[in-house]
Formats: sequence, structure tokens, C-alpha cells
Amino acid sequence: MDNQKIEKIKNYVQAIMEKDQSGHGMDHINRVVRLATTIAETETCDLYIVTAAAYLHDTVDDKLVSDSNQAYQQLETFLKQIDSSTAQIQHIIYIIKNISFSKQFTGTKEKLTIEGQIVQDADRLDAMGAIGIIRTIYYGGHKGNQIYDPTIKPRTLRSKSEYRDESTIINHFYEKILLLNDRLNTEYAKKIGSKRQKFLEAFLEEFFEEWG
Repeated sequence: MDNQKIEKIKNYVQAIMEKDQSGHGMDHINRVVRLATTIAETETCDLYIVTAAAYLHDTVDDKLVSDSNQAYQQLETFLKQIDSSTAQIQHIIYIIKNISFSKQFTGTKEKLTIEGQIVQDADRLDAMGAIGIIRTIYYGGHKGNQIYDPTIKPRTLRSKSEYRDESTIINHFYEKILLLNDRLNTEYAKKIGSKRQKFLEAFLEEFFEEWG
């Protein structure tokens, strides 16, 4: 793996995400990279693609940037500037475009390569467990969502617009976060996910007991 290219990618991401206040900042990015590279050790894959996509996966997210198309153009230009091959650029962008949970609502869900599965697993694992709970609450507060309202029931989401139209923070656990464990790809990720899922379930049980 070309460590110089990876360092340039990290700096590129840092410049974009350093002011993030939605729970998708560099702490999240670094955890996803760490998880992805750890999972990659258990699979036959291209480590450069895994690491690059893990760093870059949120830099073009339409919920985080004002113009997603422009962000993709900037990303492609940057990857060319650091001498990534055409095949590498296409693979990295393909992963980024297809790992999102919301892809299942658009009718354009594509089969991921093993590199994409690894990055998707790492991103989903960081939405689970203790840190996942904090990030869910942090993002909900960022969006101005109320914590809980027993009269607002969790939805079975059927469209991206519904997914983007958040209800309550607690409902988000049922509408997305608790569903992630069954959608992990790799055996290594599933082992981590099982532990984090139990923690999530225990947290929600305690929450409802305290809510009364």
C-alpha cells in the first residue's frame, strides 16, 4: 500500500470534515479506518482501496455536503492528482456510492466488492455499541429531534425521503441502528456486531425503565 497517498487522502478528508458537528468528524473517520483495516486482515482484498474508501466515505454524503455532485467531482480530481489509477478511482467511488443504508430505498442498490463490504461493515459498526449510541443522540440533537415521544411510533421506512425525515432519537434506533447487525457482511464484523447489539438492547431496556 502507498502510505504517501494515504497520508494525502487523510489530509484531504481532515480539511473537509474537521468542522463537522453531526457525529461524522475525524474521530468517526479514524475509527472506521481502524475497523476497516482490521477486518481487511481477515479477508483477501486490496488494502489501498479499503483504506482510501474508509477515509473518504463521508466527504460526499448528501446529508453532510451542500452539493454532492460537486463533491464527487472534487474527489475524482483529487484522486487523479495523487496518481491513483482510473481503476482505483472508479472502485473507490463505486464503494462510496453504494455503502449507505439509504441505498436500499433508492432502487439502485448494487452488489459490493469485498473491499466495499469491509468499509460498509466498519461504518455500520461505528453506528452500534456505546459510541453508536452517543453518535445517534449527538446527530439527533444536531438535527433538532426530540429524544422520545411515546405517541410517535417507529416506522418501517420505505423511501429515502422518509429516512431523511427523522422522527425521534429513540425511534432512530428501531428504524435503522438495531437493523444493522443482521446486515453485516464479514464474519469478523459479525462477531463485533453481536456484542454491540446486546449493548444497544440493554441501553434501550434501561432507557424505557427510567422513562417510566
